[in-house]
Amino acid sequence: MPPPFCAIIFYMKILFTDGSASPNPGPGGFAVLEKIGEELKPVVLGREKDTTNIRMEASAIISAIEYAGEEGCEIHTDSEFWINVLEKWADNWAKCGWKKSKGEIKNLDLVQKLHHLYHKYHVQLIWVHGHAGHIENELTDFWANRARKGQTSISA
Repeated sequence: MPPPFCAIIFYMKILFTDGSASPNPGPGGFAVLEKIGEELKPVVLGREKDTTNIRMEASAIISAIEYAGEEGCEIHTDSEFWINVLEKWADNWAKCGWKKSKGEIKNLDLVQKLHHLYHKYHVQLIWVHGHAGHIENELTDFWANRARKGQTSISA
């Protein structure tokens, strides 16, 4: 007789990320928001004085993965670029000694860090259309812009 069916439920943090630089390049900020039930709250904010939007998007995803750690996470991001880096390109770049067939890999420091974290932890990436009325993405964008302007304390 086969053993009884046993379901394993794996809880993952549900996180939303966004990055901002204005002008681009220029001062930048990023935000990670966590959704618990119906509540969405900022859990990580960061900024850099001189950066790009692409770097801030990556910093947000890195911070989300580090925040979730062993628990794993479902990351909702409007950065189709970074999803493609992690899901389509980085494994091949790593196999080729971190080289592309044409040109250098830009932001290699972030690519390598993300690649490492993506494979170390349980991460699911979900693309959301940015600036299209997606309420969680709009709120994450709001917090990324607050971080860019200097607010990195969540309690304020």
